[in-house]
Amino acid sequence: MRYLRFAATAAAVAVLAGCGGGAEPAAAPPPTTEVVEAAPPTEGPEVVDPPAAAPQVDACALVPRADAEKLAGTALEEPVAVRDTCTYTGPPSGPLAQVEVYVGDGAKKILDIDRDLAHEFETLSGIGDEAYLEEGAVFVNAAGVWVAIRLIRLDDPAKYQKPLTELARTVAGRL
Repeated sequence: MRYLRFAATAAAVAVLAGCGGGAEPAAAPPPTTEVVEAAPPTEGPEVVDPPAAAPQVDACALVPRADAEKLAGTALEEPVAVRDTCTYTGPPSGPLAQVEVYVGDGAKKILDIDRDLAHEFETLSGIGDEAYLEEGAVFVNAAGVWVAIRLIRLDDPAKYQKPLTELARTVAGRL
């Protein structure tokens, strides 16, 4: 039975390999003798100045270690900066603490995602152009720059609402 399948498969491959093997390839179209004139020169596209980019802001300078420690209520390790972010973590001996700072489009994206997830926000008036507080995070827009500050602690998050709001006010003033 196995040999019959092999023979049938080999025959099918031979038939398929022979299909179209004797056909001549299609000939290329004959060259055209038409003369094509170049279009008259036109005025170039209007030069438009690119929109002003938001100023580059160093996330770790915006929220220095002392401010992050004040927010977290504990000592923190040296910051780790990656592109437009800055992260402070608690020491390995504890307590568990982390302060994350995001600047620019990433900060706005976090806010948009949290809104899509129906997180509850409190509007903070008088801080930057706009500011919002949610459990464990604050978002500030000032001078066209978005900043998100997230705090991770194992305590009651309500305990950190006032320090988050105060840090948002400080950050808005620095922008």
